[in-house]
Amino acid sequence: MSAELDLSAPEDPEFSFLETLLRYGLFLGAIFQLICILAVIFPFSKGQEQEEVESSDVKAAEQTKKSKGPPPPIRQKLKKEAKKKR
Repeated sequence: MSAELDLSAPEDPEFSFLETLLRYGLFLGAIFQLICILAVIFPFSKGQEQEEVESSDVKAAEQTKKSKGPPPPIRQKLKKEAKKKR
């Protein structure tokens, strides 16, 4: 009975072109996913942080220029909307 068991390593089959392409495609896909995960964990570099700070300063300055006082009360807004509906 032990003579019937073949414990030697099986022969490695030759891979076709499509199987090789699939193997490398899956490998590259896994690397891309890891890069995306790292981009979420470490969102941006210092250069982008400076750009965001500058753009937020510009937006804050624009908002202060646009605000010309306290907003009108809600009741006045409702009255104006009711007149528009007529």
